[in-house]
Amino acid sequence: MNSKTAKSKFATTDCVRARGQQYEMNRRNTPVGMCGRSPKGCTGAVRLLTVIVLVALSSIEIASAQDAQNAKEALLLVGARVMDPGNERLLDGRDVLIVDGRIVEVSGSAAANAPQGARRLDLAGLTLIPGLIDLHTHLLLHPYDEASWNDQVLRESLELRTIRATAAARATLEAGFTTIRDLGTEGAGFADVALRDATEQGIVAGPRIIAVTRALVATGCYGPSGFDPRWDVPIGAQVADGVDGVRRAVRQQIAAGADWIKVYADYRRRPADPATPTFSQAELDAIVDEARSAGLQVAAHATTDAAIRRAVHAGVATIEHGTDASDDVLALMRSNGVVLCPTLAASEAMARYSGWTKGDPDHPRITSAKAMFKRALASRVTIACGSDAGVFAHGDNVRELELMVEYGMSAGQALRSATSLAAKVLGREKDLGKLEAGFLADLVAIKGDPLSDPSALRDVVVVIKGGSIAIDRR
Repeated sequence: MNSKTAKSKFATTDCVRARGQQYEMNRRNTPVGMCGRSPKGCTGAVRLLTVIVLVALSSIEIASAQDAQNAKEALLLVGARVMDPGNERLLDGRDVLIVDGRIVEVSGSAAANAPQGARRLDLAGLTLIPGLIDLHTHLLLHPYDEASWNDQVLRESLELRTIRATAAARATLEAGFTTIRDLGTEGAGFADVALRDATEQGIVAGPRIIAVTRALVATGCYGPSGFDPRWDVPIGAQVADGVDGVRRAVRQQIAAGADWIKVYADYRRRPADPATPTFSQAELDAIVDEARSAGLQVAAHATTDAAIRRAVHAGVATIEHGTDASDDVLALMRSNGVVLCPTLAASEAMARYSGWTKGDPDHPRITSAKAMFKRALASRVTIACGSDAGVFAHGDNVRELELMVEYGMSAGQALRSATSLAAKVLGREKDLGKLEAGFLADLVAIKGDPLSDPSALRDVVVVIKGGSIAIDRR
């Protein structure tokens, strides 16, 4: 939107607002019935005109916001070391040209081909990489040392949780994560769909959101729990049972806007119990089949070996956590192309909340996470970045990549787990996760070399999402 158009739209908005205010003043000062109608008819006309004015204001302002969002200027990024399309090495002497939200050229001659009026960004001394992807977040949660999960689900209002989630979305984007798969609202209904749509429309700043809505759990197999059984306590996910019941729930979530389906393949039956499989094989099969009928994939929360095996046989795309996966089950995952999202950062956070600090002997949660990750690396199962942010602070998503490297993965593998590999999980390998012509211009400029040290990803200077500059700290 050019300055003339913007000035015209905002002037129109101001004009309509002023006329509405003047009309309201006149209405208040006009005796009932002086509009030439009966008092009842006059009141109806006033209400109708008030609605028309408000709708006009809303339409104009929304149109202005959408025009601003859609008007993407051409960008020319110069001076940075640029990640190659394989996310394996850094290239010098390359400029990046962005037009209409997509990368159109990465070469030494891109500057010569830039359209007139393209905005030039000097990124000398910085490293340019694809926007990062986190496949396991919860925007509607905040760290458990601020409020317990039970209190967030039962005591915090939906309005407060949603407002807080907008701040979480911005913190995530500022950390260089331009796409997330948000794996469940944890009792907040379909608020993730609203957040997804609000970020797409430019109403709030945030990453591209892949929403799963409420997630699916079996009766008696999720929290909050431990209450007097006489009371119907709200549950943090959608309860569904039986083949027909789970199919119905999948259909409901898809109709409400889900991009993926999430199922809890195991969980605790009572507060102090260990996790056990919850859904039967037939139920899991039905969930995956129904989702696939609509072109959607399924993610499975699964920590026990038996539940992971059932979920893999059902055809899920990803296993979340995978804590007790045996060598045999990891091999099964690999042969079936099922991806592991290990959520190491969440395990570390839960250890901290129980009193563990860095430098102490490993907490049992950390011991278990390290052992699982070692087995997963040895099995050569595909591992993608899924942090479980929300259990810990949003914007600290890079902690997952740091722990991957600390527990034995190379820095390059960790980077790819949050770029090209994660994009492939989402079915977006042709437009996300690579710095290559034709891909969406989701880019991050950082200080340092992420191929040698994942902590370099913390030093974010510029974030570009869909060709628009979201963060610029130069």
